[in-house]
Amino acid sequence: MFMMEELGMLAQGVGHFMTPMSLFNIAWASLLGIVIGMLPGLTATMGVALLVTLTYGMPGDQAILTLICMYVGAIYGGGRSAILLNIPGTPASAATSLDGYPLAQQGKAGYAMGLATTSSAIGTFVGIFFLAILASTLAEFAFNFGSYEFFWLAVFGVVISGRLTGADDPLKGYIAGLLGLLVAMIGMESLHAFRRFDFGISNLSGGIDIIPAMVGAFGFAEILTVMRRKLDAQVIVSQGRTIPHFRDVWNYRRTAIRSGIIGTIVGIIPGVGEDIGSWSSYAAARRASKEKEKFGKGSYEGLTAAETGNSAVIPGALIPVLTLAIPGSTAAAVLIAAMYIHDIRPGPMLMIENPDFLYQVIAMLLFTTVAITIYGLSMTKLLVKVLSVPRQKLMPVIYVLCVVGSFAISQQMFDVYVMVFFGLAGYLLREMKYPMAPIVLGIILGSLLDTNLRRGLALTGGDMTPFFTRPVSLVLCLISVIAILLSIPAVNRLLLRGLKKVRLVIKWPVKNGA
Repeated sequence: MFMMEELGMLAQGVGHFMTPMSLFNIAWASLLGIVIGMLPGLTATMGVALLVTLTYGMPGDQAILTLICMYVGAIYGGGRSAILLNIPGTPASAATSLDGYPLAQQGKAGYAMGLATTSSAIGTFVGIFFLAILASTLAEFAFNFGSYEFFWLAVFGVVISGRLTGADDPLKGYIAGLLGLLVAMIGMESLHAFRRFDFGISNLSGGIDIIPAMVGAFGFAEILTVMRRKLDAQVIVSQGRTIPHFRDVWNYRRTAIRSGIIGTIVGIIPGVGEDIGSWSSYAAARRASKEKEKFGKGSYEGLTAAETGNSAVIPGALIPVLTLAIPGSTAAAVLIAAMYIHDIRPGPMLMIENPDFLYQVIAMLLFTTVAITIYGLSMTKLLVKVLSVPRQKLMPVIYVLCVVGSFAISQQMFDVYVMVFFGLAGYLLREMKYPMAPIVLGIILGSLLDTNLRRGLALTGGDMTPFFTRPVSLVLCLISVIAILLSIPAVNRLLLRGLKKVRLVIKWPVKNGA
Protein backbone atom coordinates (compact mmCIF):
# COMPACT_ATOMS: atom_id res chain seq x y z
CA MET A 1 0.00 0.00 0.00
CA PHE A 2 2.83 2.35 0.96
CA MET A 3 4.69 1.57 -2.27
CA MET A 4 1.56 2.24 -4.32
CA GLU A 5 1.18 5.63 -2.64
CA GLU A 6 4.77 6.55 -3.53
CA LEU A 7 4.29 5.41 -7.13
CA GLY A 8 1.14 7.51 -7.32
CA MET A 9 3.02 10.61 -6.11
CA LEU A 10 5.78 9.92 -8.64
CA ALA A 11 3.21 9.63 -11.41
CA GLN A 12 1.77 12.97 -10.32
CA GLY A 13 5.26 14.47 -10.39
CA VAL A 14 5.82 13.20 -13.94
CA GLY A 15 2.40 14.45 -15.02
CA HIS A 16 3.12 17.85 -13.47
CA PHE A 17 5.90 18.45 -16.01
CA MET A 18 4.07 17.03 -19.05
CA THR A 19 3.23 20.53 -20.25
CA PRO A 20 4.56 22.43 -23.29
CA MET A 21 6.33 25.02 -21.11
CA SER A 22 8.01 22.39 -18.93
CA LEU A 23 9.16 20.32 -21.93
CA PHE A 24 10.50 23.48 -23.58
CA ASN A 25 12.47 24.37 -20.42
CA ILE A 26 13.83 20.82 -20.24
CA ALA A 27 14.93 20.97 -23.88
CA TRP A 28 16.81 24.28 -23.80
CA ALA A 29 18.25 23.98 -20.28
CA SER A 30 19.61 20.46 -20.89
CA LEU A 31 21.17 21.53 -24.19
CA LEU A 32 22.68 24.64 -22.61
CA GLY A 33 24.04 22.49 -19.80
CA ILE A 34 25.73 20.16 -22.27
CA VAL A 35 27.30 23.14 -24.07
CA ILE A 36 28.53 24.66 -20.78
CA GLY A 37 29.99 21.32 -19.74
CA MET A 38 31.71 20.78 -23.08
CA LEU A 39 33.60 24.07 -23.04
CA PRO A 40 36.84 23.65 -21.06
CA GLY A 41 36.96 26.04 -18.12
CA LEU A 42 33.20 26.39 -17.68
CA THR A 43 32.06 24.23 -14.78
CA ALA A 44 28.65 22.88 -13.82
CA THR A 45 28.66 25.06 -10.71
CA MET A 46 29.40 28.15 -12.77
CA GLY A 47 26.58 27.30 -15.19
CA VAL A 48 24.04 26.73 -12.40
CA ALA A 49 25.12 29.90 -10.56
CA LEU A 50 24.74 32.03 -13.70
CA LEU A 51 21.39 30.47 -14.56
CA VAL A 52 20.02 31.20 -11.07
CA THR A 53 20.20 34.89 -11.88
CA LEU A 54 17.92 34.35 -14.89
CA THR A 55 15.19 32.45 -13.04
CA TYR A 56 13.85 35.14 -10.69
CA GLY A 57 10.66 35.67 -12.67
CA MET A 58 9.92 31.97 -13.13
CA PRO A 59 7.64 29.83 -10.94
CA GLY A 60 9.60 27.92 -8.32
CA ASP A 61 9.13 24.45 -9.83
CA GLN A 62 10.14 25.64 -13.31
CA ALA A 63 13.18 27.45 -11.94
CA ILE A 64 14.46 24.35 -10.10
CA LEU A 65 13.66 22.25 -13.17
CA THR A 66 15.89 24.39 -15.41
CA LEU A 67 18.69 24.42 -12.82
CA ILE A 68 18.66 20.63 -12.45
CA CYS A 69 18.68 20.27 -16.24
CA MET A 70 21.71 22.58 -16.35
CA TYR A 71 23.42 20.59 -13.58
CA VAL A 72 22.89 17.16 -15.14
CA GLY A 73 23.64 18.39 -18.67
CA ALA A 74 26.91 20.08 -17.65
CA ILE A 75 28.26 17.02 -15.82
CA TYR A 76 27.37 14.89 -18.84
CA GLY A 77 28.75 17.42 -21.36
CA GLY A 78 32.17 17.55 -19.73
CA GLY A 79 32.90 14.10 -21.09
CA ARG A 80 32.67 15.31 -24.71
CA SER A 81 35.77 17.49 -24.54
CA ALA A 82 37.51 14.85 -22.39
CA ILE A 83 37.03 12.33 -25.20
CA LEU A 84 37.77 14.63 -28.15
CA LEU A 85 40.38 17.00 -26.68
CA ASN A 86 41.80 15.04 -23.75
CA ILE A 87 40.78 18.13 -21.73
CA PRO A 88 37.95 17.51 -19.24
CA GLY A 89 35.20 20.07 -19.71
CA THR A 90 34.47 19.79 -15.98
CA PRO A 91 36.59 18.26 -13.16
CA ALA A 92 34.04 15.42 -13.00
CA SER A 93 35.20 14.19 -16.43
CA ALA A 94 38.90 13.87 -15.65
CA ALA A 95 38.69 10.08 -15.34
CA THR A 96 36.72 9.90 -18.61
CA SER A 97 39.70 11.19 -20.58
CA LEU A 98 41.87 8.23 -19.49
CA ASP A 99 40.05 5.83 -21.82
CA GLY A 100 37.84 8.16 -23.85
CA TYR A 101 40.70 9.98 -25.58
CA PRO A 102 42.60 6.78 -26.52
CA LEU A 103 39.36 5.46 -28.06
CA ALA A 104 39.04 8.70 -30.06
CA GLN A 105 42.64 8.30 -31.28
CA GLN A 106 41.68 4.81 -32.48
CA GLY A 107 38.91 6.30 -34.63
CA LYS A 108 36.13 5.41 -32.19
CA ALA A 109 35.25 8.92 -30.99
CA GLY A 110 31.57 8.60 -31.91
CA TYR A 111 31.24 5.19 -30.30
CA ALA A 112 33.03 6.38 -27.14
CA MET A 113 30.61 9.30 -26.81
CA GLY A 114 27.65 6.99 -27.39
CA LEU A 115 28.86 4.58 -24.70
CA ALA A 116 29.48 7.51 -22.36
CA THR A 117 25.91 8.70 -22.99
CA THR A 118 24.30 5.37 -22.08
CA SER A 119 26.60 5.05 -19.06
CA SER A 120 25.61 8.51 -17.83
CA ALA A 121 21.94 7.60 -18.19
CA ILE A 122 22.42 4.36 -16.23
CA GLY A 123 24.32 6.19 -13.48
CA THR A 124 21.57 8.78 -13.11
CA PHE A 125 18.87 6.10 -12.99
CA VAL A 126 20.76 4.21 -10.24
CA GLY A 127 21.07 7.44 -8.26
CA ILE A 128 17.37 8.23 -8.77
CA PHE A 129 16.46 4.79 -7.38
CA PHE A 130 18.35 5.47 -4.14
CA LEU A 131 17.02 9.03 -3.98
CA ALA A 132 13.46 7.69 -4.03
CA ILE A 133 14.22 5.07 -1.36
CA LEU A 134 16.46 6.98 1.05
CA ALA A 135 15.22 10.57 0.95
CA SER A 136 11.91 10.07 2.77
CA THR A 137 13.51 7.76 5.37
CA LEU A 138 16.34 10.18 6.08
CA ALA A 139 13.92 13.11 6.27
CA GLU A 140 11.81 11.23 8.82
CA PHE A 141 14.92 10.55 10.90
CA ALA A 142 16.12 14.17 10.62
CA PHE A 143 12.72 15.46 11.71
CA ASN A 144 13.74 14.64 15.29
CA PHE A 145 16.78 16.94 15.07
CA GLY A 146 16.93 19.94 17.39
CA SER A 147 19.17 23.00 17.56
CA TYR A 148 22.04 20.92 18.96
CA GLU A 149 22.01 18.43 16.08
CA PHE A 150 21.68 21.12 13.42
CA PHE A 151 24.68 22.97 14.88
CA TRP A 152 26.90 19.91 14.62
CA LEU A 153 25.45 19.06 11.21
CA ALA A 154 26.64 22.46 9.94
CA VAL A 155 30.06 21.92 11.53
CA PHE A 156 30.24 18.44 10.03
CA GLY A 157 29.40 19.73 6.55
CA VAL A 158 32.13 22.38 6.61
CA VAL A 159 34.74 20.05 8.15
CA ILE A 160 34.10 17.17 5.74
CA SER A 161 34.09 19.54 2.77
CA GLY A 162 37.39 21.07 3.85
CA ARG A 163 38.90 17.65 4.53
CA LEU A 164 37.99 16.14 1.18
CA THR A 165 38.31 19.10 -1.20
CA GLY A 166 41.62 20.12 0.33
CA ALA A 167 43.13 16.69 -0.28
CA ASP A 168 46.67 17.96 -0.84
CA ASP A 169 46.56 20.21 2.22
CA PRO A 170 43.43 19.78 4.38
CA LEU A 171 44.44 22.82 6.44
CA LYS A 172 43.69 25.00 3.41
CA GLY A 173 40.28 23.37 3.15
CA TYR A 174 39.55 24.18 6.80
CA ILE A 175 40.76 27.76 6.36
CA ALA A 176 38.49 28.14 3.33
CA GLY A 177 35.53 26.82 5.33
CA LEU A 178 36.25 29.23 8.19
CA LEU A 179 36.45 32.13 5.72
CA GLY A 180 32.98 31.18 4.48
CA LEU A 181 31.65 31.05 8.04
CA LEU A 182 33.15 34.49 8.77
CA VAL A 183 31.47 35.93 5.67
CA ALA A 184 28.15 34.45 6.85
CA MET A 185 28.50 36.33 10.16
CA ILE A 186 28.39 39.73 8.41
CA GLY A 187 25.15 41.66 8.83
CA MET A 188 22.19 41.63 11.18
CA GLU A 189 21.89 38.44 13.22
CA SER A 190 18.55 36.66 13.28
CA LEU A 191 17.66 36.39 16.99
CA HIS A 192 18.19 39.91 18.30
CA ALA A 193 18.72 41.94 15.10
CA PHE A 194 22.20 43.01 16.23
CA ARG A 195 24.45 44.36 13.46
CA ARG A 196 27.81 42.63 13.21
CA PHE A 197 30.98 43.24 11.19
CA ASP A 198 29.40 45.78 8.85
CA PHE A 199 32.06 48.46 9.61
CA GLY A 200 29.39 51.14 9.42
CA ILE A 201 28.53 50.30 5.80
CA SER A 202 24.75 50.27 5.48
CA ASN A 203 24.79 47.88 2.51
CA LEU A 204 26.48 45.25 4.70
CA SER A 205 23.80 45.39 7.39
CA GLY A 206 21.71 42.89 5.45
CA GLY A 207 24.64 40.52 5.04
CA ILE A 208 26.38 39.21 1.94
CA ASP A 209 23.95 37.80 -0.63
CA ILE A 210 24.96 34.27 -1.57
CA ILE A 211 24.29 34.66 -5.31
CA PRO A 212 26.75 37.52 -6.08
CA ALA A 213 29.33 35.77 -3.89
CA MET A 214 28.93 32.49 -5.77
CA VAL A 215 28.81 34.13 -9.20
CA GLY A 216 32.05 35.90 -8.35
CA ALA A 217 33.80 32.88 -6.84
CA PHE A 218 32.80 30.48 -9.60
CA GLY A 219 32.14 32.78 -12.56
CA PHE A 220 34.43 35.79 -12.53
CA ALA A 221 37.27 33.85 -10.86
CA GLU A 222 36.89 31.12 -13.48
CA ILE A 223 37.15 33.71 -16.26
CA LEU A 224 40.42 35.04 -14.85
CA THR A 225 41.77 31.50 -14.43
CA VAL A 226 40.76 30.31 -17.91
CA MET A 227 42.19 33.36 -19.68
CA ARG A 228 45.60 32.56 -18.23
CA ARG A 229 45.47 29.00 -19.51
CA LYS A 230 46.65 28.12 -22.99
CA LEU A 231 44.51 25.73 -25.00
CA ASP A 232 46.42 24.29 -27.96
CA ALA A 233 44.49 21.14 -28.69
CA GLN A 234 42.88 19.90 -31.86
CA VAL A 235 39.41 18.42 -31.86
CA ILE A 236 39.30 14.85 -33.10
CA VAL A 237 36.44 14.55 -35.58
CA SER A 238 33.71 12.20 -34.45
CA GLN A 239 33.86 9.02 -36.51
CA GLY A 240 31.90 5.83 -36.90
CA ARG A 241 28.88 4.45 -35.07
CA THR A 242 27.42 6.49 -32.21
CA ILE A 243 24.77 4.19 -30.68
CA PRO A 244 26.63 1.49 -28.68
CA HIS A 245 25.99 -2.21 -29.19
CA PHE A 246 23.73 -3.79 -26.59
CA ARG A 247 26.37 -6.43 -25.81
CA ASP A 248 28.88 -3.76 -24.74
CA VAL A 249 26.37 -2.26 -22.34
CA TRP A 250 25.26 -5.67 -21.05
CA ASN A 251 28.79 -7.05 -20.62
CA TYR A 252 29.64 -4.26 -18.17
CA ARG A 253 26.34 -4.19 -16.32
CA ARG A 254 28.01 -5.12 -13.01
CA THR A 255 30.53 -2.32 -13.48
CA ALA A 256 27.72 0.14 -14.22
CA ILE A 257 25.64 -0.88 -11.19
CA ARG A 258 28.68 -0.88 -8.87
CA SER A 259 29.78 2.53 -10.17
CA GLY A 260 26.26 3.87 -9.77
CA ILE A 261 26.14 2.76 -6.13
CA ILE A 262 29.60 4.20 -5.42
CA GLY A 263 28.67 7.49 -7.09
CA THR A 264 25.46 7.75 -5.08
CA ILE A 265 27.28 7.12 -1.79
CA VAL A 266 29.92 9.72 -2.69
CA GLY A 267 27.15 12.19 -3.57
CA ILE A 268 25.53 11.80 -0.15
CA ILE A 269 28.76 12.84 1.61
CA PRO A 270 28.66 16.66 1.94
CA GLY A 271 31.03 18.65 -0.23
CA VAL A 272 32.75 15.78 -2.06
CA GLY A 273 31.49 16.15 -5.63
CA GLU A 274 31.31 14.37 -8.96
CA ASP A 275 35.06 14.14 -9.58
CA ILE A 276 35.57 11.95 -6.49
CA GLY A 277 32.64 9.79 -7.57
CA SER A 278 34.16 9.33 -11.00
CA TRP A 279 37.66 8.46 -9.73
CA SER A 280 36.34 6.15 -7.01
CA SER A 281 34.20 4.26 -9.52
CA TYR A 282 37.10 4.04 -11.99
CA ALA A 283 39.47 2.69 -9.33
CA ALA A 284 36.93 0.10 -8.14
CA ALA A 285 36.29 -1.04 -11.72
CA ARG A 286 39.99 -1.44 -12.39
CA ARG A 287 40.51 -3.52 -9.24
CA ALA A 288 37.62 -5.83 -10.12
CA SER A 289 38.24 -6.02 -13.86
CA LYS A 290 39.48 -9.07 -15.75
CA GLU A 291 40.92 -6.71 -18.36
CA LYS A 292 43.14 -4.49 -16.23
CA GLU A 293 45.70 -4.16 -19.01
CA LYS A 294 43.19 -2.27 -21.19
CA PHE A 295 42.58 0.51 -18.68
CA GLY A 296 44.15 3.76 -19.81
CA LYS A 297 44.47 2.47 -23.37
CA GLY A 298 40.86 2.63 -24.54
CA SER A 299 38.85 0.41 -22.20
CA TYR A 300 35.08 0.35 -22.64
CA GLU A 301 34.80 -0.77 -19.01
CA GLY A 302 36.89 2.13 -17.72
CA LEU A 303 34.86 4.65 -19.72
CA THR A 304 31.61 3.10 -18.45
CA ALA A 305 32.76 3.27 -14.82
CA ALA A 306 33.89 6.90 -15.01
CA GLU A 307 30.75 8.22 -16.69
CA THR A 308 28.36 6.15 -14.58
CA GLY A 309 30.08 7.22 -11.37
CA ASN A 310 30.01 10.98 -11.97
CA SER A 311 26.37 10.98 -13.12
CA ALA A 312 25.17 8.94 -10.13
CA VAL A 313 26.62 11.57 -7.79
CA ILE A 314 23.96 14.10 -8.85
CA PRO A 315 20.88 12.30 -7.41
CA GLY A 316 23.04 11.24 -4.46
CA ALA A 317 24.00 14.86 -3.78
CA LEU A 318 20.33 15.85 -3.78
CA ILE A 319 19.54 13.44 -0.93
CA PRO A 320 21.17 15.58 1.82
CA VAL A 321 19.97 18.72 0.02
CA LEU A 322 16.31 17.80 0.26
CA THR A 323 16.37 16.12 3.67
CA LEU A 324 18.99 18.07 5.66
CA ALA A 325 19.57 21.24 3.61
CA ILE A 326 23.23 20.18 3.44
CA PRO A 327 24.76 20.27 -0.07
CA GLY A 328 26.29 17.05 -1.32
CA SER A 329 28.32 18.94 -3.95
CA THR A 330 29.26 22.50 -4.83
CA ALA A 331 26.60 22.76 -7.54
CA ALA A 332 24.08 21.38 -5.05
CA ALA A 333 25.02 24.27 -2.75
CA VAL A 334 23.89 26.68 -5.45
CA LEU A 335 20.65 24.71 -5.79
CA ILE A 336 19.95 25.20 -2.08
CA ALA A 337 20.35 28.96 -2.49
CA ALA A 338 18.01 28.87 -5.50
CA MET A 339 15.40 26.93 -3.51
CA TYR A 340 15.40 29.55 -0.76
CA ILE A 341 15.07 32.30 -3.37
CA HIS A 342 11.96 30.59 -4.74
CA ASP A 343 10.39 29.99 -1.30
CA ILE A 344 11.21 26.27 -1.17
CA ARG A 345 12.67 25.29 2.20
CA PRO A 346 14.84 22.17 1.89
CA GLY A 347 15.39 20.16 5.05
CA PRO A 348 13.40 17.91 7.40
CA MET A 349 10.29 20.10 7.18
CA LEU A 350 10.14 19.70 3.39
CA MET A 351 8.33 16.35 3.62
CA ILE A 352 5.65 18.01 5.78
CA GLU A 353 5.32 21.41 4.12
CA ASN A 354 5.78 20.27 0.52
CA PRO A 355 5.81 16.43 0.29
CA ASP A 356 5.17 16.45 -3.46
CA PHE A 357 8.41 18.32 -4.16
CA LEU A 358 10.62 15.24 -3.61
CA TYR A 359 8.79 13.33 -6.33
CA GLN A 360 8.83 16.39 -8.57
CA VAL A 361 12.64 16.43 -8.25
CA ILE A 362 12.75 12.73 -9.18
CA ALA A 363 10.58 13.52 -12.22
CA MET A 364 12.94 16.39 -13.14
CA LEU A 365 15.90 14.00 -13.09
CA LEU A 366 14.02 11.44 -15.20
CA PHE A 367 13.08 14.01 -17.86
CA THR A 368 16.60 15.45 -17.91
CA THR A 369 18.17 12.02 -18.33
CA VAL A 370 15.91 11.29 -21.29
CA ALA A 371 16.81 14.67 -22.81
CA ILE A 372 20.60 14.25 -22.55
CA THR A 373 20.33 10.69 -23.91
CA ILE A 374 18.47 11.95 -26.98
CA TYR A 375 20.91 14.80 -27.49
CA GLY A 376 23.93 12.59 -26.90
CA LEU A 377 22.92 9.90 -29.37
CA SER A 378 21.47 12.10 -32.12
CA MET A 379 23.47 15.34 -32.11
CA THR A 380 27.04 14.20 -31.50
CA LYS A 381 28.59 15.72 -34.63
CA LEU A 382 26.68 18.98 -34.23
CA LEU A 383 27.66 19.37 -30.57
CA VAL A 384 31.32 18.82 -31.41
CA LYS A 385 31.32 22.13 -33.32
CA VAL A 386 30.79 23.94 -30.00
CA LEU A 387 34.39 23.15 -29.11
CA SER A 388 35.63 25.36 -31.95
CA VAL A 389 34.25 28.54 -30.29
CA PRO A 390 37.25 30.81 -29.46
CA ARG A 391 37.63 31.56 -25.77
CA GLN A 392 38.40 35.19 -26.60
CA LYS A 393 34.79 35.58 -27.76
CA LEU A 394 33.23 33.43 -25.07
CA MET A 395 34.72 34.94 -21.90
CA PRO A 396 33.36 38.49 -22.43
CA VAL A 397 29.87 37.01 -22.79
CA ILE A 398 30.30 35.11 -19.51
CA TYR A 399 31.53 38.30 -17.81
CA VAL A 400 28.46 40.21 -18.96
CA LEU A 401 26.24 37.44 -17.53
CA CYS A 402 28.11 37.68 -14.22
CA VAL A 403 27.53 41.42 -13.99
CA VAL A 404 23.91 41.39 -15.16
CA GLY A 405 23.05 38.40 -12.99
CA SER A 406 24.50 40.00 -9.86
CA PHE A 407 22.79 43.34 -10.53
CA ALA A 408 19.42 41.70 -11.23
CA ILE A 409 19.04 40.46 -7.64
CA SER A 410 18.20 43.81 -6.06
CA GLN A 411 19.16 46.32 -8.77
CA GLN A 412 22.05 47.62 -6.67
CA MET A 413 25.59 48.21 -7.85
CA PHE A 414 26.76 47.00 -4.44
CA ASP A 415 25.97 43.42 -5.48
CA VAL A 416 28.16 43.87 -8.56
CA TYR A 417 30.98 45.09 -6.32
CA VAL A 418 30.46 42.00 -4.13
CA MET A 419 30.70 39.79 -7.23
CA VAL A 420 33.94 41.46 -8.37
CA PHE A 421 35.43 41.26 -4.86
CA PHE A 422 34.69 37.56 -4.52
CA GLY A 423 35.91 36.97 -8.07
CA LEU A 424 39.29 38.58 -7.37
CA ALA A 425 39.53 36.92 -3.95
CA GLY A 426 38.53 33.56 -5.46
CA TYR A 427 41.14 33.90 -8.19
CA LEU A 428 43.90 34.65 -5.67
CA LEU A 429 42.80 31.78 -3.43
CA ARG A 430 42.79 29.38 -6.39
CA GLU A 431 46.31 30.45 -7.29
CA MET A 432 47.31 29.54 -3.74
CA LYS A 433 45.51 26.16 -4.08
CA TYR A 434 42.63 26.95 -1.71
CA PRO A 435 39.40 25.11 -2.63
CA MET A 436 36.26 27.12 -3.33
CA ALA A 437 33.66 24.55 -2.18
CA PRO A 438 34.26 25.01 1.59
CA ILE A 439 33.88 28.79 1.23
CA VAL A 440 30.48 28.42 -0.43
CA LEU A 441 29.40 25.80 2.11
CA GLY A 442 30.59 28.05 4.92
CA ILE A 443 28.50 30.97 3.64
CA ILE A 444 25.41 28.79 3.24
CA LEU A 445 25.78 26.87 6.51
CA GLY A 446 26.97 29.85 8.57
CA SER A 447 23.48 31.03 9.37
CA LEU A 448 22.40 27.49 10.32
CA LEU A 449 25.41 27.09 12.61
CA ASP A 450 25.15 30.52 14.24
CA THR A 451 21.40 30.50 14.81
CA ASN A 452 21.25 27.00 16.24
CA LEU A 453 24.27 27.53 18.50
CA ARG A 454 22.72 30.60 20.13
CA ARG A 455 19.21 29.10 20.18
CA GLY A 456 20.54 25.98 21.90
CA LEU A 457 22.40 28.06 24.48
CA ALA A 458 19.25 30.13 25.07
CA LEU A 459 17.22 26.97 25.72
CA THR A 460 19.71 25.69 28.30
CA GLY A 461 20.60 29.01 29.91
CA GLY A 462 24.16 28.87 28.57
CA ASP A 463 24.79 25.19 29.36
CA MET A 464 26.85 23.48 26.63
CA THR A 465 26.22 19.94 27.92
CA PRO A 466 23.39 18.96 25.51
CA PHE A 467 25.66 19.70 22.55
CA PHE A 468 27.83 16.77 23.64
CA THR A 469 25.46 14.39 25.43
CA ARG A 470 22.58 13.94 22.97
CA PRO A 471 23.34 10.79 20.89
CA VAL A 472 23.23 12.27 17.37
CA SER A 473 25.10 15.40 18.48
CA LEU A 474 27.81 13.28 20.07
CA VAL A 475 28.22 11.13 16.95
CA LEU A 476 28.48 14.17 14.63
CA CYS A 477 30.92 15.82 17.03
CA LEU A 478 33.14 12.73 17.18
CA ILE A 479 33.13 12.30 13.40
CA SER A 480 34.11 15.95 12.91
CA VAL A 481 36.94 15.70 15.47
CA ILE A 482 38.21 12.43 14.00
CA ALA A 483 38.19 13.94 10.48
CA ILE A 484 40.32 16.85 11.71
CA LEU A 485 42.72 14.58 13.58
CA LEU A 486 43.19 12.28 10.59
CA SER A 487 44.19 15.26 8.45
CA ILE A 488 47.18 15.94 10.73
CA PRO A 489 50.30 14.16 9.32
CA ALA A 490 51.69 13.33 12.76
CA VAL A 491 48.44 11.62 13.79
CA ASN A 492 48.42 9.66 10.52
CA ARG A 493 51.96 8.44 11.16
CA LEU A 494 51.10 7.37 14.70
CA LEU A 495 48.01 5.56 13.42
CA LEU A 496 50.03 3.69 10.78
CA ARG A 497 52.61 2.65 13.37
CA GLY A 498 49.84 1.43 15.66
CA LEU A 499 48.28 -0.63 12.86
CA LYS A 500 51.66 -2.21 12.04
CA LYS A 501 52.15 -3.21 15.69
CA VAL A 502 48.65 -4.70 15.81
CA ARG A 503 49.41 -6.75 12.68
CA LEU A 504 52.64 -8.01 14.21
CA VAL A 505 50.86 -8.98 17.43
CA ILE A 506 48.20 -10.85 15.46
CA LYS A 507 50.66 -12.62 13.14
CA TRP A 508 53.27 -13.59 15.75
CA PRO A 509 51.22 -16.24 17.65
CA VAL A 510 50.21 -17.82 14.32
CA LYS A 511 53.81 -18.12 13.16
CA ASN A 512 54.96 -19.23 16.63
CA GLY A 513 52.33 -21.95 16.73
CA ALA A 514 53.26 -23.07 13.25
